[in-house]
Amino acid sequence: MLNIEKIDHIGIRIKDKSISIPFYQSLGFKLIDDIGFEKGHPVIMRSDSGIVLNLLGPSTDPAPENILMDVDRKHTGYTHMALKVENLQDAREFIVNHGYKITGEFEFKDLKAFFIRDPDMNVIEFDEYPDSEPQTRPPTDDDHKGS
Repeated sequence: MLNIEKIDHIGIRIKDKSISIPFYQSLGFKLIDDIGFEKGHPVIMRSDSGIVLNLLGPSTDPAPENILMDVDRKHTGYTHMALKVENLQDAREFIVNHGYKITGEFEFKDLKAFFIRDPDMNVIEFDEYPDSEPQTRPPTDDDHKGS
């Protein structure tokens, strides 16, 4: 078995760093470094929660849409990242006040969520649930140790 400790970073291919960096900064990510975006190396950003993004580019595909999540056509590939927020209504107001469009939403058990898209149409999900894990996840073996 692999001893995976955490997700180290999330890589997102983008077209234009002058548009994507301010977008992710508006969500609370801070610019750490640009180690060669024009040569295909990442722009590194980090949130106060420790989530690291590698914005990779530049995209060379002229296709105008990313079709991996909230459309009828379903293709293989990573579909979205989900960010847990303390208060979904506050997050919704923040998103709307910044002029970003909410493209979908759902509730399941104790999990409430909505979706937006970044400037390159990558889907970002915002989640709220009351405990450290939502009821949508089954208990792990570690949850039963010591019981």
